[in-house]
Amino acid sequence: MAALALPLPRGHSIDRVAVVIPAHNEDAHLDRALLAVQRAADALHRHQGAVDVHVTVVLDSCTDGSAGIAARYAAADRRFHVLETGFRNAGASREAGIRAAGIGAARLRPPGKRWTPPPWAGRTWLANTDADSQVPQNWLIRQLEFAAAGADAVLGSVEPDPDGMDPELLRRWLERHPFEEDHPHIYGANFGVRASAYLAAGGFPKLASHEDRTLVQNLRSRAFTVTATDSIRVLTSGRTHARAPHGFGAYLRTLGRHRAPAVD
Repeated sequence: MAALALPLPRGHSIDRVAVVIPAHNEDAHLDRALLAVQRAADALHRHQGAVDVHVTVVLDSCTDGSAGIAARYAAADRRFHVLETGFRNAGASREAGIRAAGIGAARLRPPGKRWTPPPWAGRTWLANTDADSQVPQNWLIRQLEFAAAGADAVLGSVEPDPDGMDPELLRRWLERHPFEEDHPHIYGANFGVRASAYLAAGGFPKLASHEDRTLVQNLRSRAFTVTATDSIRVLTSGRTHARAPHGFGAYLRTLGRHRAPAVD
């Protein structure tokens, strides 16, 4: 999807990107997810070669072939790293991946206290996606353009993969989620945030689902600039068998139960 470059005012440059991808038994999707992130990182390198990219795959309680897939990428590409955890919790996995990338939990804003983020945090961007999703090639380029224009967080859009998905369910989802700029939706599969804002807002809470919504609410309550865009749309699994109890798959399953009223 073509997009015009945004202006690059001084003082907002990013020199490091940390990508975090939590995975729980995702061997059916993980290879395509990591390949898409790799291509996005390659595109950013061609566009801004000085930006360092660090990708962390968080294997949370995986008992399938996900570890082998992630290990192959880590062995072949120095930008990829693997972290194994046993949380079975999306928020905890995302936070652990960000911490493993060098954004320490000890630097999170102390509740009720005056706090100044470390200098590097304003130049570090945290890009989050899911192991059942495929980001577009311009995913990192576009997020850094928004960051350079002053955004503290970027909410991207998603599109369910029609492959194997009930066409009627897909139609119903598309009807309720038109693709547009300034959309109202929050998806952990397509979310970027400046590290300084992330730390000031308290980071990802250790919730099994809606960890992304909670963080965005905290960002907005602290008057950080949150931008929503359809210019970096992510293709995500249309399955209704949810990994998170109240996540995207659970929402699709609920949506599938609501039949449209009959038309006379």
